Amino acid sequence: MLDYVIAAFERQDYQAAAQLLQPLLQTSPENPWVQFYAGRLYEELGELESAQKVYRSLLKNVTNTKLLSQIRQGLQRLETLIQEQRQRGIAQATTGSNNNQLGVLVLEAISSESKTVAAQNFAQIMEIEPYAARLQLPSRGWRFYKSGTIGELQFLGQELRAAGIPCFWANIAEINQIRVFQVSYIQHAEPQATVICQNEQGQMGAMSFEWSEVSDRILGLLPIFEQVVDRDVRGKLQRKTKTQDYAHFCDLVLPSRGCILRIHDNSYEYQKGVTKIDKSDRSTIRISWNSLLDFLSLQLPTTPIWSDFSPFAETVIDQIELLKRIPSNIHLFRRTPSTWDSAFMLYSTLVSIKAANKKEENI
Repeated sequence: MLDYVIAAFERQDYQAAAQLLQPLLQTSPENPWVQFYAGRLYEELGELESAQKVYRSLLKNVTNTKLLSQIRQGLQRLETLIQEQRQRGIAQATTGSNNNQLGVLVLEAISSESKTVAAQNFAQIMEIEPYAARLQLPSRGWRFYKSGTIGELQFLGQELRAAGIPCFWANIAEINQIRVFQVSYIQHAEPQATVICQNEQGQMGAMSFEWSEVSDRILGLLPIFEQVVDRDVRGKLQRKTKTQDYAHFCDLVLPSRGCILRIHDNSYEYQKGVTKIDKSDRSTIRISWNSLLDFLSLQLPTTPIWSDFSPFAETVIDQIELLKRIPSNIHLFRRTPSTWDSAFMLYSTLVSIKAANKKEENI
């Protein structure tokens, strides 16, 4: 019977091959040659993932030299076909000016239980070693993975999602459209919240909003660097850049308005508004800042808080050319610019974009 199957493949009569294989798969399912030709049938019918699964399963158990050779040839053909399909898909996805805009692809946290299978799928899609793939998948928070044309990133992102790997993508133009207002102080909390704030051009004004408009709170620590003199292992003096302190930021995301209200611990005017602190109070900025955060928690008791900025930043701060395209809207005194500032802007605006997308999905 197997000879008839082989003959059907040789004359490319795959319908006959399928009919002949069906009884063999029932009577001799463990026969490696029967399994191999089942994989060949998947391959010829264009079901490449099913064919790969059969070939790889056989590769672990088969010892017959002739069959091993044919299995390896089949896997090679599949890899070539999949690569060609991917290249065609990327080419189609990047057609058009909008799809050629610069964007970012971000990996989301995946549970440890799902990581083994996800790493294998990730390795196959990205053509890297499974061990390296596992290290790339975050267990907590987000990980910047790559930048490129938004069409290509969307194509890859859809492949990843289909393989059970959570991710999302956004283009830089969309990121830079989100406005940022620097909050000087919260003037009123009821019946609406009103903040005195400054726009990107430095103009002061008031903005009123409902607390329910705030979809997310984002907390971030930005390192403050200083040049210090230290001694090396030989006792010689040398200049080093060290982190001397951290600036605290809290962003309030208002997706329906396409903006972020940014609060900075060192520029907030604690002596004004509803969070007014008596001038005679000798509270430190840190105590005042914590009191402000407590006040916000009372107004926004169920609002999600994002506090995983630092691990995300570690994955993107070396992307200097990318971050140059993202104005930070952060006004810290620095002797030299720092990519940490634009990294926080990227993190905060990505939260805002996801919030806006979620709001649209719920409409």
